[in-house]
Amino acid sequence: MKPIIIGAGRGRRLRHLTDEVPKTMVPIVGRPMVEHIFEALLAGGFSRADVVFICGYRAEVIRRAYPEPTFVENAAWERNNILASLLCAREHLTGGFVSTYSDIVYSPLAIERVMRSPHDITLVCDTAWRRRYVGRSEHPETDAEKLCVEGDRVVELSRRIPSERATGEFIGVMRLTAAGAARFVAAYDACEKEVGSAPEFREGRSFEKAYLIDLLAHMLEAGERIHAVAIDGGYMEIDTTEDARLAEGWWALPSS
Repeated sequence: MKPIIIGAGRGRRLRHLTDEVPKTMVPIVGRPMVEHIFEALLAGGFSRADVVFICGYRAEVIRRAYPEPTFVENAAWERNNILASLLCAREHLTGGFVSTYSDIVYSPLAIERVMRSPHDITLVCDTAWRRRYVGRSEHPETDAEKLCVEGDRVVELSRRIPSERATGEFIGVMRLTAAGAARFVAAYDACEKEVGSAPEFREGRSFEKAYLIDLLAHMLEAGERIHAVAIDGGYMEIDTTEDARLAEGWWALPSS
């Protein structure tokens, strides 16, 4: 099983903070976000040398700073999005994988819990997610990748879920076994063949611009069983300069 960091994009809403470095190298709570991620992955028994890093914008900077991972380049990072970026590492997915966004900081507890899941497809869900949206004007709750869970089974996954009905927010960390990865890649290929160049795949986005949750929601509606493990805080996404400014306060919030 491979740990995969999806880090090809620039992060334009971080403005000057990503002029010289990729988004994941922006310092948050005292060090680059990617170092928090490396630390969290250690909880799953993964070293930096185990990591597959999907790079794009300012790839040379991350390669020079962290030579240990295996790097896969998303040459089309300016045109595509998270889903297509992950599939750039297709050859590394077959044995199962744990993938993580690169612009997040989270507790190692998230990795510990997702690695213990017995299911083929498991997402990490922050149930205390709404606390981080208080006073957050540049990234509203409507942008959150929300999910509804019954027991530990995901029954709905969409940004359009009303906040008051959501169980929590998908933090961008998921684990797929080899069997789950095979179904994920097969679903991707089927969707690409069916709607690849169409103007819309889901929620107004084309397939090329799709997020992970778009394919996962498509699979869910087709009958795929997707499960979730919960954390209660201990997670934050850094998408804007406002987020970077608020990060110290967010990280001080209690979690479990």
